[in-house]
This record gives sequence, C-alpha cells and structure tokens, in this order.
Amino acid sequence: MAAIEPFRVMEIQEHANRLERAGRSIIHMEIGQPNFGAPTQVLNAATEAIHNRSLGYTGALGITELRKAIAHFYSQSFGATIPWERIVITAGASGALLLALGTLINAEDEVLMADPCYPCNRHFVRLFDGVPVAIPATGQQNYQLTLYDIQQHWTPKTRGVLIASPSNPTGTVIPADELGKIITWVRGHGGFVIVDEIYQSLVYEIAPETALSLSQDIHVVNSFSKYFGMTGWRLGWMVAPEHSIRDIEKLSQNLFICPSAPAQYAALAAFNVDTLSVLEERRLELQRRRDFLLPALRALGFSLPVKPQGAFYIYAGCERFGLGASEFVRHILEEAGVAITPGLDFGVSNAEKCVRFSYTRSMHELETGVGRLSRLPILRSAPPAKP
Repeated sequence: MAAIEPFRVMEIQEHANRLERAGRSIIHMEIGQPNFGAPTQVLNAATEAIHNRSLGYTGALGITELRKAIAHFYSQSFGATIPWERIVITAGASGALLLALGTLINAEDEVLMADPCYPCNRHFVRLFDGVPVAIPATGQQNYQLTLYDIQQHWTPKTRGVLIASPSNPTGTVIPADELGKIITWVRGHGGFVIVDEIYQSLVYEIAPETALSLSQDIHVVNSFSKYFGMTGWRLGWMVAPEHSIRDIEKLSQNLFICPSAPAQYAALAAFNVDTLSVLEERRLELQRRRDFLLPALRALGFSLPVKPQGAFYIYAGCERFGLGASEFVRHILEEAGVAITPGLDFGVSNAEKCVRFSYTRSMHELETGVGRLSRLPILRSAPPAKP
C-alpha cells in the first residue's frame, strides 16, 4: 500500500466540490466524465429490467445476450470476427485490467507502459507484485510507445506490454502499422499485449479501429463509460484469447462474483441503431469542444506539441507560467475556479511541466473557464512563447 499513490484527479474533484459547497462557482475540466449521461434508450432498458426481469447474480463472464451483442458490434463496426465466448463482461474497464493482469503476471514480472499513461495501470501491476516499467514518451513521438522503445527496455524479467490507443491523458493514437509491429515483436518474444481501447470510438477525423484486426492473440479492454456514456454504471468488457478464458472466469468469480446485472441488461440497448445515432452526435459535439479548446489554450500560452486524435483530453505544457504543475493546478482552482489535473497523476516524465484538460463540459462552461484563465495574473504576466 505504501507504493500505491492516490488518484490525484479524484482528490482534486473533491477539493473542487468542497469549494462549490462553500458557494464558489467551479468549472470542472479535471474529470473524464462526459456531461451527457447515459442515453435515454439505456435508461429505459434499465428501468424495464428492474421491473420485469428477475435480477440476481449472473455468470461471472456476464450474460450471453450482451456478450453476443458486443461480438456483433465488432463485426459491424470494425469488420472483426470475434467469437462471443471470448468476450468477458467486467466490473468496468478497471475490472477488466485487474482480471487480465491477475492472470498474466507473477511476482517481479516487469510490465512496460508509456509515461504518461492512465495512473491506475502501474498500481494494478503493483497489486499483483509485478514491476511497472514506465518508459518516457514525448510529444515528438505522439506520447506513445514505439517498437524501438519496447526493444530498448525489454529484459529477461519483462512479461508484457500495456498500451492505450487513444490514450489517457493525451488523446493520441498509435498508428496501426506501428501497433502491428509491436504486437508481432512482443508475442514473438513470448510476452503478452494488453490494449486499452476504452476511447476506441471517440476519435476525430480518423476511422475507429481495433487491435483485434491485427491479432487475435492479445487482450483488449473496453468500457461502457466513455463513448457509451454509462459512467458510474461500472461496466466494461475484455476480449481475451480462448486459452485464457477459464483462468479469467475463476479469478472473476473470486474477485467480483459477477458484473452488475441491471447494468448488463441496460447495456443491451447501447448497441441499438437509434442509440448509436445519439452517440455519434455526442462524438461530434466533443470534437467541436476540442476544436475550440485547443487553439484557446495555445493562445493563453500553453504548449501543445500534439493535436489529440481521440478521447476528450488535452495534455498541455504549463512551463511558461513559473509554477510546477501541481502548484499551478491548485492556484488556478483557488484563484479562478477552474479544476484541471496535474501531470504527476500520469507519471514522472516532465510531469511537473504538464497538466490535463478534460473537455467533457458544455461549450458555455469551457468558454467561461478559458475566460477566467485569461484574466489570471500568472498567465497574463508569463513571458512570450517561443516562435
């Protein structure tokens, strides 16, 4: 437990909530939670299930109807044929990552991942007495690992690689050709590959893809929280190789018993044609927010080496403003009422020079937040940006 660090974004959110309870107006750009809520179709399906189904424990791998619906989604949306028996419904994407790592690593096994990356990844590895190896990934390489990075850090203790595309906190995508090379090389060296695709369908100006089109011998994690708008329902899934399903089932039985039954029946409606139409409208709205916030932050003096291709985050450099990222985040929350996340949540590489903005709030709120930042003395007195 001494090695498990707090999830800082949740603590920032609580600080912001305390300020709100004291009467302050806060613009929330810290948490990765879209403001849309679950689609009406999903809410109706949940109500129907509660009133008309005999809800109780389901199988540890989830209900068959939902597993088949996800398999159909892969076929229709990505042209990937996935046997439904290889799809595991989980207690959120976090549950999927725990199940994957719990069945794949032993004590002292090393797992490679990018720095920056989703903070819980390294703690999940530690939870099973593994060793997370965070490899610095710069804006010049799109904040993503390359095959060269993996080859340079591979040791006899390395067990596998955990990557995300699109990623949190940067919203960047690994090109399919590079991802294919990584998978081929790692599997050729006896390692596992876990690909986090929870922002898979939240991409802009490019077509969504799945790593399962490149290989069937990998673990792919997904979620109903982000694209499907079911944040807080705690429902995700994993596609795993056939040979690992029994071990995953045993571990799931012991850790979680089963995923939430009401959430599973509600999620069946997430794949309806009318629901997907609503979700696409929301995706376009998120793109509109990105296209507003990106140049607005640049005009304020933040450095932005990459344009996020997906998710709903902007990873920005705050080095011009004279404070480390953690102090900078506290300063703008207390002085301007704008909540964002420090880079230290996502790793150590340049972490005190970077912050994450989440554009999950309305355009009005984003505009208000930018206006508040523009009036802060610390931003107005910063030295000019380098040409």
